[in-house]
Amino acid sequence: GRVRGVAGAAAAPGALHRAFSRLHPVPPPSDWHVAQLQAGSSALAYPPGWQSIPSDRGTVSAAVTDRRGTIASYLNATPKSGGETISNWARFRPSHVAEEAAHDVRLLASATGLSFRAGLGSCVMDSYSTSRASYEEIACLVAGVRASTVIVGAAELGVWSAQGPAIERAIASFAT
Repeated sequence: GRVRGVAGAAAAPGALHRAFSRLHPVPPPSDWHVAQLQAGSSALAYPPGWQSIPSDRGTVSAAVTDRRGTIASYLNATPKSGGETISNWARFRPSHVAEEAAHDVRLLASATGLSFRAGLGSCVMDSYSTSRASYEEIACLVAGVRASTVIVGAAELGVWSAQGPAIERAIASFAT
């Protein structure tokens, strides 16, 4: 895969702030499901109507699928496991997505020093395509007292406007 847009990612600080303006630390709504990661060290909340889905060992995921069975929106939390850091996240994440067989990866925005319920993090907003669909995502590396965890929320481009607010709320309520 190839990453585009990385060179311009640091432009327009106000635009970068707006991309993450809904990410204020808040507890999840009381009717949301909460999945525990790493023996309870991290908590991923997801809305009613989303289903827990199988994912890699040590991770938790939830998704909404469309009538074709394609994942229309998903959330995933996974422990930090490689060379990702708070300071390199804006370069690391898009490159990682490209390495995972995505193509047309575009970095749309990045920010560091964002507050979460139990830590600080760096986030990117990017878009990419797979063989089945095109997605927009927010992906954050959150460093907490107990763990550093990656939280990702993505939706097909056509449903981001409907699912984006729930994805942003899930990311804002993440605790690690």
